[in-house]
Amino acid sequence: MYFRILHDDISGAMSYLLADLDTRACVLVDPRPADVAVLQAMLDEHQLHLCGLLRTHEHGTLLAGETAALDSLGAPRLQHPLPASGSPPEEAGALVFGNELLRVVPTPGHTAGCLSFLWRDRLFCGDLLSVDACPHQPRPALPEVLWDSATRQVFTLPGETLLFCSHARQGRAVSNVLEQRRWHPWFGGSTRDEFLARVREPSSDSTCIQPIESAAQHKA
Repeated sequence: MYFRILHDDISGAMSYLLADLDTRACVLVDPRPADVAVLQAMLDEHQLHLCGLLRTHEHGTLLAGETAALDSLGAPRLQHPLPASGSPPEEAGALVFGNELLRVVPTPGHTAGCLSFLWRDRLFCGDLLSVDACPHQPRPALPEVLWDSATRQVFTLPGETLLFCSHARQGRAVSNVLEQRRWHPWFGGSTRDEFLARVREPSSDSTCIQPIESAAQHKA
């Protein structure tokens, strides 16, 4: 097993490299076109074979140069809608790379076509929990669907499951299901109706995945 995090200090964007060192197979989660040179150097350094580029979501079509940059890595992209399927089922399936198994979980709401990726004890969930803190989008595209994705697909996982987002706030890149289930400033302690009423308000405090202390204080 090999796991690396790439963080862009300016945008807060997070990318992840997951690899099986026994077979040298790997995948990238939310790779940035601007990081292609660094990513290629990492692949070469560890003699890794890239099996896929996994995209949790998109906010628009990639620019021509960005598409070409990602294509230069020589691996297929997996994003919603899945190839050969206009709309994925509740459980979209699995991806095998080397000896590793990764579950592909549809989690729409932040955008209409979001996917999360469950690998071992960690879920890469994009901006699913960034209700009002995504730098590209002030509010979720489908609030009702977002509530269902968070409460049915994420918060039902074991509490110790690690959550990795697409944008880190205040240097915070990882949380866990138990923390967010209890203390997330939008979902924790809220009913579905309360969440929808608040998310439709003209403005509110900008929050994201927060440390336990600050999230708990927010709910106090």
